[in-house]
Amino acid sequence: MRPLPAWRTAGTQGPRTVNADAVATYGGVVALADGVGDSTDAARAARAAVTAAVRVPAAAGPVAALAAAQRALPVDGDCVLVVAQPYASGYHIGWVGDVRAYAWDGVDLWQLTRDHTLAQYVRDHGGQVLPRMEHLVTTSVRTAEHTHYGLTATGTPNLLLTTDGVHKTLTHEQMAGLLRGADNPADALVAAALREGTKDNTTAVMLSRAPALPTMPLPAAA
Repeated sequence: MRPLPAWRTAGTQGPRTVNADAVATYGGVVALADGVGDSTDAARAARAAVTAAVRVPAAAGPVAALAAAQRALPVDGDCVLVVAQPYASGYHIGWVGDVRAYAWDGVDLWQLTRDHTLAQYVRDHGGQVLPRMEHLVTTSVRTAEHTHYGLTATGTPNLLLTTDGVHKTLTHEQMAGLLRGADNPADALVAAALREGTKDNTTAVMLSRAPALPTMPLPAAA
């Protein structure tokens, strides 16, 4: 049996009134949510969603985790969410909204998720993207049908999860450079987003898995 992923997180309220980002982990599953709006309702929704999502066993898959998060939402408030479930050689990932998951191999960083935003929809259809469209999500934990969940997987041992206070403030190149040079990448990303003037809550989660032990028998000692 492989060890569970090691993880580190960092986050800050930034200039917002409330910190509506939330992180949870259980049994190796990690979830990151960003509440919709700057309110206590948004913060409660984010906390409820991540708590429910990580309690779903990894073997059940990310659709089950996202559905559990939807059922757990309080009457008021909504959020966007990404959940990462470890499996034998990597992670299964499910998401709604514009929280992101990235794969990291120690050299290169690549985005695994695709933002569910009006900007991405317009971009995909060749239209002109206005800045405010980047912040208008087309799916959320409360509104998304199961058939509209984002789903993907990666075989890389290292995974980065971020809210948009990080990845819409820093460029992809800035993020990759920080990962290459930082002892604690989550802290480095959040600190850099603050320096760059983020207008939002900022949260980053870094997951790392040890390589699998060899399964071939070793030669006996003479």
